[in-house]
Formats: sequence, structure tokens, C-alpha cells
Amino acid sequence: RMIMDDRIRTKLEYIYGQKSGLATSRRLNKTIEKWRKTLPEIPGFPDGGVPADEGDAVMISYGDNIQSPEMVPLAALKDFADQHLNGVISGIHILPFSPYSSDDGFSVMDYREVNPDWGSWTDISAIGSRFRLMADLVLNHCSAKGTWFKQFLAGVPKYQNFFITVEPGTDLTAVFRPRALPLLHEFEVNGEKKQVWTTFSDDQVDLNFANPDVFLEFIDILLDYVGKGVRIIRLDAIGFLWKEIGTSCMHHPKTHEMVKLFRLVLAETAPGVILITETNVPHKENISYFGNGTDEAHMVYQFTLPPLTMDAYIRGDASKLTSWAQTLPEPNPDFTFFNFLASHDGVGVLPARGYLSDEEIEALITAVKGRGGLISYKATPAGEIPYELNISYRDAIAEKTLSDSLRAAKFLSSQAVMLSMAGMPGIYIHSLLGSGNWKEGVGLTGANRTINREKLSLAQLNTELDDPSSLRSMIFNGYSLLLKARSSHRAFHPAAAQKILDIGPSIFGLIRTSSDGRGVLCLQSVSSENQRIELPSEFSGYQSIHDIYEDVDIPVKEGCVEMTPWQVLWLENDN
Repeated sequence: RMIMDDRIRTKLEYIYGQKSGLATSRRLNKTIEKWRKTLPEIPGFPDGGVPADEGDAVMISYGDNIQSPEMVPLAALKDFADQHLNGVISGIHILPFSPYSSDDGFSVMDYREVNPDWGSWTDISAIGSRFRLMADLVLNHCSAKGTWFKQFLAGVPKYQNFFITVEPGTDLTAVFRPRALPLLHEFEVNGEKKQVWTTFSDDQVDLNFANPDVFLEFIDILLDYVGKGVRIIRLDAIGFLWKEIGTSCMHHPKTHEMVKLFRLVLAETAPGVILITETNVPHKENISYFGNGTDEAHMVYQFTLPPLTMDAYIRGDASKLTSWAQTLPEPNPDFTFFNFLASHDGVGVLPARGYLSDEEIEALITAVKGRGGLISYKATPAGEIPYELNISYRDAIAEKTLSDSLRAAKFLSSQAVMLSMAGMPGIYIHSLLGSGNWKEGVGLTGANRTINREKLSLAQLNTELDDPSSLRSMIFNGYSLLLKARSSHRAFHPAAAQKILDIGPSIFGLIRTSSDGRGVLCLQSVSSENQRIELPSEFSGYQSIHDIYEDVDIPVKEGCVEMTPWQVLWLENDN
């Protein structure tokens, strides 16, 4: 047991200095022992590695996304999931469900409580008993209206070092800014005016991880979540965690050490829990959170995938998507990508830079505006630059001029790109349900991101899903078929080999091969035209070949298959 304690102690001494680090490691040991007594056995894989397989796919949802007059929103979410998601989705990411004061949940007032308007821990655990539960640890900042900050303002000694205050006149020009807002806000602390560090807004006050009490508090909250049934932990906005004036305060070496500590603590207490980092930054910086492959995050978000997939379907040209995908690391059992296309936020523009030209990014912005979307900007020394595309992914991909059946086909083709790639898919509830832009919502809140955050009535949703002619039903049923096909074949295991093919601009194609040598050729058309596609040599010699998505045999003529506009073919080669 001491080997692990040693690694933890070494890291804590690096972060806090020898004396404080040693004292913190003793306190941390007590916390670990406390939770070891109460946590259930949560085993990882016998050989380590990411505890996930081809059957894993996560739906991302707010706790109050689905509403019903008969029950609290978390119970309505469970009702919907029990009716529609069994055998389709294995996990549910419930976005922050604690009491909050702003930012749709990401300004947490009390980490150990569930928002009473949405339900209780019983409702959360009930979802976790049927689905693999994913939750956020919003650890960079907390609410200015929450219990901790209120005690800080009142001068309570324990909380004086929970937040970061800066002397007036300090040079903070090096600090990376994600928002077009001031970095500091003035608060009155016990009668004295102080400048407090606020990365995201004046209601979201950054927490001071240079104080070991803050670190230990979050370890306790983390293990409390695990005790309540959480099995995947998302470290929100983790790149900003450690502040050192004079640096950009992004991806600080001590931030990486913190992630390693969270990983070590989970290895000690709950090795089957997956750790995922959320850093919406350029690809190279993002994948740095894999550490050496076994010591930081199990998974990182694949932030470059959403804008490049959107670009491929808007232009009908997948060549940029293909050339980027060819640079991805080989699939590995120890770490993988959390692949997603849409989320509660918009589609980030920054991760596309370097892969799309400035002209292509401009064209993407113009197309998004033309399809009813909005653009959010951020401050830089050179002025404001586009930061995020705010639009429902369905409306971005599938233009309203198409028939409903073609809109469904085109949108599902874009989703098949993500589902075919190595990693674990994260599917935003509004993509799974084929929702469009919620313009009224933006009018209500004044926030661009609300366009993709509509609340749905459970009864109306069930009615639409029961009507096979509705666009919602076409998309949901097609999505369910894709997910069932994916979970039926070992070639879609996160660690199964992946070979990205270059078969021209109008197809995104790849071969996934399982550890026992069974292959699936995934062809996703980004084109509005019919096409003939020559099969690669690994799939030659067939008169017909089986498509596992629609469960049909596809005729092969002279080594080629025919594809209709935006068709998806997942062809298996098991003989």
C-alpha cells in the first residue's frame, strides 16, 4: 500500500512544498481511508486500461431537459430513459445538478446537494442504477452566491484562503482569457474592498488550489459523488485550475499534477471510475491531459471533431476531416477519446484553427448564420475573435430545404462519423432526439448558448417519437439503429485498430478492426450525389457484403458499391 502513498506524497510535496505537502498527504490518507470503508467495490479492468467497450455510449443531458407535470425533472429523465434508451445508450451524463446561481448549472452554490427543483440524490442514484452515471466536478470556480464565498465575504477565517485575491496594479496581461469580460471583480470582504479572480464571470469565483484545504475538499466531494453512484467524472474547465501570475495560467504543470492526484486517489478507492478532462483548446494541448498514457485522464474530449465534421457536411467535402483524422494517435487500451459533435455549449471554433483555413472558418460562420445560428466572440489582444458557433447540430448539418427523410439521412451520416471513430461517444440529448434551433429560448435568456438548450415535455416527446413520419422519430430511430449496430461488433471497441482511408472528398471512410481480426468498413457520404465507391483490398472479392447498420446485404459490382446521398454503410468482413 505504501508505494501508492509515496507517489501521492511526492506529488503533494511538489505542489505544496515539503512540509505542507507531507501534512496534506497525511490528511488525504485519512480521507481515503474514510471512503474506503463506505464505498462499494468498483473494480477496473484486470489489466488496467479504460474500463469501457463497444457497448458504451453516453447521452449528455441537463437534469431538467425533460419535464412533466406529474414528476420532478430527474424522475422524468429517468422515465424517458427507461422507456427509450435501454439497449441503445449505456451511460447518462447529467450536467451539473447542484443548486446554482447562473451559467445553467456551472456556478455551483452547494456541491453536496441536488437542486431541489429537479429532485434529490435518490433520483440521481436511481438513474445510476440503470445507466452508467457521468457527472461534473466543477472545480475551477464556484458561485459567488454559494456558501463558501458568502463565508469568505463575511471574513470567516477558514474561507479567507479559498479564493484568489490580487493586489491592485498587478500585471495580469499574460493570463489567457476565454471570455470578453474582466478577469478581476471587486468584492467587499469584511468591509474591505478586494479584487477577486473570476475567469468566467462575476458570479463564478475561482477557487484557490494553492490552499490544500480546497484540494482536500474536492477529493471528499469527488468520493461522495462516487458513493452516490457516479462512475465517470468530468473535470470541468480543468486547464485553468492553477494560477501563477506572469504565466498564461493555462495547463500549468501543477494543473497536470492535480489531475494525476485525482487519478491516483481513484485508483486507490474506485479503480472502475473513469476520469475525463474538459479543455476546449488546440488539439496538442488537449491530448497533453493523457499524461504518459496511464497517469492522467482516461479520456479527453475530441474538440476538433465537431467543427471539422460540420465543415465536411456543409461543404460536401470531407478532405479536411480526413486529413486531420489521419493524424490521430493509434487507438490504445490505456486511454481514449470522448468523441462528441454537439454539447450543451456551442461548437468551438478554436480547435478547428490549423486544420481549416481562415477563409474556410469564415465560410463556416456564414453558413451557420444562414441556417439560423449565432456566433459568440472572445477578447484577445488583437480584438474580438469568433469563439463558438451556437446552433443546433441538426440545423447546422441538414438544411431546411431538404425533405425530412433526406434531412434525417444527412444528419445521421454526420453522427455515424463520430460513432465509427475510436473512442467513447458522447451524444447530446438534442442530437439523439433531432431537435432544432430554439430561437425563443435565446429571446428569453439573452444568451446565445440557449439556442441548443430547449426543455422538452415528456408527453409531447413521446407523441412525436410514436409518430414514424416525424423528423424527431426518423432521427431517433436511425440513431438507435446506429448505436445498436455499434454495440454489436467488437471492431467498435475504443481500443480496436483504426485506419482512416482517403477515398476522395465526398466520403469519410475508415476501417475498424477488432483484436480478433474482424473488420468493419465504415463509409459515410458527405455528398448530395449518388456515387460508386471502390472497396479497399481488405474488402475485395465479394459478390455482396453485409451492412450492419441497416442489416442488409449490399451488392458488389466490379469491386464497387453504390451509395445514395449522405448514405451510411458499415460493411463487415468476417469471413
